[in-house]
Amino acid sequence: MNPPQLPPGRARGSSPSESEKSPADRHPGGGGGGGGLEASLVSLTHHHHHQSVVLRDRAEKAKRDAIRSAAAVSDLLVETVNGGVEEAFLNEKRIELEIRALAATASRFMKQTDQWLTSTHAMNSAVKEIGDFENWMKIMDYDCKSINAAIRNIHQA
Repeated sequence: MNPPQLPPGRARGSSPSESEKSPADRHPGGGGGGGGLEASLVSLTHHHHHQSVVLRDRAEKAKRDAIRSAAAVSDLLVETVNGGVEEAFLNEKRIELEIRALAATASRFMKQTDQWLTSTHAMNSAVKEIGDFENWMKIMDYDCKSINAAIRNIHQA
């Protein structure tokens, strides 16, 4: 008959205390054929526990990797969206500055146009006055010639 296998972690020569023995070892008659079965069960339990720990560690690592990847994707999406928003914001600021500059330029042009219009009206009035003076001078010249002709006629007659 094969000696019973001890669970991993116990030395072959050590004997478990009464509290460490399994229920099959404590009952008379239960230690004969059940020792191999108990060792197999213990071995299966340890193997299952080890596999579940490995699986849990893998799942935790996969979870951390997934979270890290999701965070990276989220950051890239935010950067992409924010890049477009930032560019639009900068364009809006540039356009607002251009609008202000154009409004100031238009205001200057309006003032200059008003000044030119005032100057043009003044020159037009001056030209009218010159024209009126010239016309008055022609009338005076005609009147003087008429008077001169009348005086000559009177003097010759």
